[in-house]
Amino acid sequence: MKKYMLIGFLLICSSVMAQIDSGLGITAGLNYGSTGDLTENGQTIIDNPDEKVGYHLGVYWKIDLLFLYLRPELKYTKLSNEYNAKQFDVQKIDMPILIGTKVIGPLHVFAGPSLQYIVDTKLQDSALSDVQNDWSVGAQFGVGVNLGNLGIDVRYERGFNDNEISFIRNNIAAQGTLDTRPEQIILAISLNL
Repeated sequence: MKKYMLIGFLLICSSVMAQIDSGLGITAGLNYGSTGDLTENGQTIIDNPDEKVGYHLGVYWKIDLLFLYLRPELKYTKLSNEYNAKQFDVQKIDMPILIGTKVIGPLHVFAGPSLQYIVDTKLQDSALSDVQNDWSVGAQFGVGVNLGNLGIDVRYERGFNDNEISFIRNNIAAQGTLDTRPEQIILAISLNL
């Protein structure tokens, strides 16, 4: 019984504290990064693709809990890069669950896991198979500044697990795989509603 009373008390305190700066918001921004290696006929052809700018947009829910906050997000992300002048595009749904804290004034730091669902992939002049796993896991960490209802943050994202897709180039026998794991810098602007 004491356990349930303690849990109830903590929930009430948390909900009262959550009213201070919690809320729903929208976020959008630019991504700069790439995916993983391109292998063809069993040999790594390109291990550092040309990075390009992509974008993201979505919503978040920020919950303040004492000196920490929890911020789950739901975002559509498009990431592009090039392998030997062949553009590779990934469209995905990102679901980071970030935990953060204020450092000084409006400055805050955060980190957390990011679930990613790959919606679509395209490699120029190549036929692609389905991605090995539609779902993958990564991590994000970064810093941000909140100025009233407006927030700006910079974060780094890296995928943890290999997630390959097979391709055949120009209907010839050259077969290969492409690692769809992201590594990117993300600049985001958010508006607390």
